[in-house]
Amino acid sequence: MNRFIGFLKKEFYHIFRDKRSMLILFGMPIVQIMLFGYVINTDLKDVKMAVLDHSKDEYTAEIINKITSSGYFQLSNNLKSIEQADVIFRKGDVKLILVFEPDFGKKLVKNSKANVQILTDASDPNTANLEVSYLQGILQNYNVEINQDKQLPSSIQANSRMYFNANLESVFMFIPGIMATILMLVSAMMTSISIAREKELGTMEILLVSPLNPLQIILGKVTPYLALSFINALVIVGMGYFVFGVPVLGSFTLLMAESVLFIFLALSIGIFISTVAKSQQVAMMLSMFVLMLPTIILSGFIFPIRNMPVPLQVISYIIPPKYFIVILKNIMLKGVGLEYVWKETLILLAMTFGFIGLSLKKFKIRLQ
Repeated sequence: MNRFIGFLKKEFYHIFRDKRSMLILFGMPIVQIMLFGYVINTDLKDVKMAVLDHSKDEYTAEIINKITSSGYFQLSNNLKSIEQADVIFRKGDVKLILVFEPDFGKKLVKNSKANVQILTDASDPNTANLEVSYLQGILQNYNVEINQDKQLPSSIQANSRMYFNANLESVFMFIPGIMATILMLVSAMMTSISIAREKELGTMEILLVSPLNPLQIILGKVTPYLALSFINALVIVGMGYFVFGVPVLGSFTLLMAESVLFIFLALSIGIFISTVAKSQQVAMMLSMFVLMLPTIILSGFIFPIRNMPVPLQVISYIIPPKYFIVILKNIMLKGVGLEYVWKETLILLAMTFGFIGLSLKKFKIRLQ
């Protein structure tokens, strides 16, 4: 028994001495609880909306004021015509448009009935449903208020119309998110493990003293994974289209070009991780911890970023899949061109060059 207790103590000492083991045991659960605790929030907050007011009377002004003072919605634009709705939705800032019919107030007083239309960007169907429900609830409350002490009750009828996903198919949201997640994890993880394996086997030193320069070594390592990841992208888009009916309304060539750019970025992140990691196991752990959780939680794939605390919103700006998912949804569901996604494209391009530069610098340090 004494021998067993001595052996047990030795194992505890080994665990406590290994900082990586302690990080996995205690650090990861704490980080996950904090992330999920703050991120999983289905409440709406500061949803940017636009208003098309054909009536411009005291009733519409009261309704708009009631909506914006609720804390759920934020008035971003006042539209002049319904033709602007499609353009403003494609830009992506405004998620909801409220349209008042002409003579709204007069009809509400004389006919005891008036119509309002709710237009929603349904590229994220869950959020779109929630936005419409909240807005209808506010309109219903206002309807109750104006009907107090009235013998003939008035009625505000709200009709909704969903843009880009009329049937609210949830798969329209998941295919772009899954594509970004798979390409990021597969490309980065496989590349980092591949280079870490060379370091473990000692063959990396042979490559570093060979006539090949660091850029050629990196290109030689990433090219096979670039080709395989591109095939993955084609398979995902193909299955989304033929199996689940997810459309590709925009340019297929642009979609594939953006996918190649994102794959390059993921590969460059994988290379950078491999220059930091000393073994395949460490490379895999870093890839999973640094890439998987942020990609799923902080990219806007499942949870709206605007609902997160400010520190997490700031962190989300450095999460590459966030921008790629926006690009995918805009091209596939909204049918837009490069003029609508050039900002996200430039950000991905800058990140790619940044990680390639860091990786090259690390390789050069090893050569010296």
